[in-house]
Amino acid sequence: MNFTNNSTSHSTSKATIELEQQFCANNYNPLPVVLVRGEGVHVWDDRGNRYLDMMSAYSAVSHGHAHPRLVKVLQEQAGTLSVVSRAFYSDRLAPFLERLCGLTGMDVALPMNTGVEAVETAIKAARKWAYDVKGVEADQAEIIVCDGNFHGRTTTVVAFSSEAGYREGFGPFAPGFKRIPYGDAGALEAAITPNTAAFLVEPVQGEGGIIIPPEGYLRTCEELCRKNNVLLICDEIQTGLGRTGAVLASHHEGVRPDGVTLGKALGGGLLPVSAFVARRELMDVFTPGTHGSTFGGNPLAATVALEALDVMVDEKLVERSAELGAYFLEKLQTIKSPLIREVRGRGLFIGVEVDPERISAWSLCERLLSKGILSKDTHETVARFAPPLIITREQVDWSFEQIREVFVEMEEVAKAS
Repeated sequence: MNFTNNSTSHSTSKATIELEQQFCANNYNPLPVVLVRGEGVHVWDDRGNRYLDMMSAYSAVSHGHAHPRLVKVLQEQAGTLSVVSRAFYSDRLAPFLERLCGLTGMDVALPMNTGVEAVETAIKAARKWAYDVKGVEADQAEIIVCDGNFHGRTTTVVAFSSEAGYREGFGPFAPGFKRIPYGDAGALEAAITPNTAAFLVEPVQGEGGIIIPPEGYLRTCEELCRKNNVLLICDEIQTGLGRTGAVLASHHEGVRPDGVTLGKALGGGLLPVSAFVARRELMDVFTPGTHGSTFGGNPLAATVALEALDVMVDEKLVERSAELGAYFLEKLQTIKSPLIREVRGRGLFIGVEVDPERISAWSLCERLLSKGILSKDTHETVARFAPPLIITREQVDWSFEQIREVFVEMEEVAKAS
């Protein structure tokens, strides 16, 4: 990895960063790199340096940057018909939703734009189902969620976050949510009441730090939900569409939820596309006028999303994630460093948890940046490694060597300090 040491380029980068800091709300803390181009698993900064993308925009770029098939259909459809709203039919929406339902094993889909919109849709559906179908008294429906969850940033969703930083200063919050420990099926059983509408859960907690629940957890939760007439809704916005080595992470245990939220990779790394897919009984609570989105399901988004699903199948991205994810995880687990607490993952969704008393995951990601690898920390304790699913074994090997070298270097620094 050859880095440019051009002072003019450095000044340009600094000016770009300062301009963004001046005019953009300070709601993110980016690493100090200005990206200008992407292709496949790589991105380039404004100084000409190349990086292997181990973030994939939180799984939104599972197909890689600027995938030729996706760019082609985007350009063709953009020149034909892009947005008409759902006030009319289009010839692009139905084929996309048919394909999506077929791959996920669901009956019906409701297209939206962002991941949190899909979650909000699921919440509305679950509550209406509780009143219209289950017979819960008006405004008494409860939805059970988990500690450590991340389902988005709207005021409704942060209301049930366990992360103080997501909630502070944004109240008052909507009632109707109950939090339980993640990975504890007994806690779910104890929390269910006659007013429980749904259990909303991530099969693997991504933003929480790539937290994988005990084997059989999701299956037991499904059984508890069926027994108590409670909906099981899986948030697969990050984990879905091959990220964990299955089309849905819930498929690893043969679970069929009542509803699934999807997003990120659904847009092929080009557009924001999301969807709530569900059993027909649940989705039938919506009637004209009860829910909608101007841009949801627009012809441009539907075209790109359909192609993204086809590419996922044609290029065997699910199988690649399973095979290369297991390979990468095994290699990372060979790094024996006192700085590492745990290496865990499923598919190409891997987290390396560090000892926060020795180093921060932020400093780890900074040093990886200098080696040509883009990653980002979670809560300064976990570095994520979730590359595009098109990554090759050779690229995995190269990445592993850089990561191993960084830990050796950081151990030396830790010893000296």
